[in-house]
Amino acid sequence: MRKMKRLTWDETKITAFQEALVSWYEANKRVLPWRENTDPYRIWVSEIMLQQTKVDTVIPYFNRFMTQFPTMEDFVQADEADILKAWEGLGYYSRVRNLQTAMKQVMADFSGEVPTDLTTILSLKGVGPYTAGAILSIAYNQAEPAVDGNVMRVIARVLEISEDIMKVSTRKIFEEVLYQLIDKENPAAFNQGLMEIGALVCTPTKPMCMLCPLQPFCEAHKNGVETNYPVKIKKVKTKTKELLSIIVISEDGKIAIEKRPENGLLANMWQFPTIEISKKENEEVAKLQFLHNYGLDVLLEDEPIAHIKHVFSHLVWKMDIRVAKLQSAIPNENWYFATEEEMKRLAFPVPYQKMWQAWKDFKGE
Repeated sequence: MRKMKRLTWDETKITAFQEALVSWYEANKRVLPWRENTDPYRIWVSEIMLQQTKVDTVIPYFNRFMTQFPTMEDFVQADEADILKAWEGLGYYSRVRNLQTAMKQVMADFSGEVPTDLTTILSLKGVGPYTAGAILSIAYNQAEPAVDGNVMRVIARVLEISEDIMKVSTRKIFEEVLYQLIDKENPAAFNQGLMEIGALVCTPTKPMCMLCPLQPFCEAHKNGVETNYPVKIKKVKTKTKELLSIIVISEDGKIAIEKRPENGLLANMWQFPTIEISKKENEEVAKLQFLHNYGLDVLLEDEPIAHIKHVFSHLVWKMDIRVAKLQSAIPNENWYFATEEEMKRLAFPVPYQKMWQAWKDFKGE
């Protein structure tokens, strides 16, 4: 594998590459709701949603989001509880909080017009080089590269770039090459074409090279080593937490819920009372810990109603789901008892949505 930081192609080859890519994109691009126009607000929202989330998952969320918040002004004026509810299930909730913060700045400092220069747009909360490049190229047709995982995979194979893509410094290599490769007449189609090829053709494990318009330019294909690229050093093993999560039911049928802290994982979202446990702990120890944390004295049902595993990017939760009847309670600002109707209006993270569904299944609803 050879290292490469500068493109060595001549102008004729660069032009041929651009034409092959843009022509393929125009003929094969998917019909997606955020491609209906070049409104920077819609493009910005879609790019934030698409981070860490598959296109098919994002489509219904994007459509509902645009119905609920059709303009930037609607979005920035919305309560955080409403935007979290609209985002519920997409995960990585800091994305939507940062998005609202950034768009409030756009409304206040730029009269609601998304900035058109790279330095300014990068100063906005949650906007990194990829998002900035995507907005500037797609909404404003500026020749800025947009380097995401799909793009790095395609270009790493075309040019046999051997640096580890997990390193932040490697992105600069791809940006440098793409500044030389990008079609300055049609950067929107160029960038989206690379993304589209990465998503549909130049896939991680089974690239469909016979269908790829970039095959004539691809060094990895020529050498029969497509799946050796991109180079990606495996991350350190994720941490696992064992959790006991309890649906505590009061005499009048209400359910105990609590709001998570303002900072950190799943900030400001709602959950059912949960404690971290050791598999070696017996039930009485767990109950005492629960009483200490929440001030809730409960009578646990005999067996868990479900075991839920939820994987975050850096963490795995293994949750034992139990049901309990309330015996007594010491008032505590960390929790309160809610009706099912109230709970429908609140934003719960996916693991707790799964937990609630397990409870409904257990009841036969």
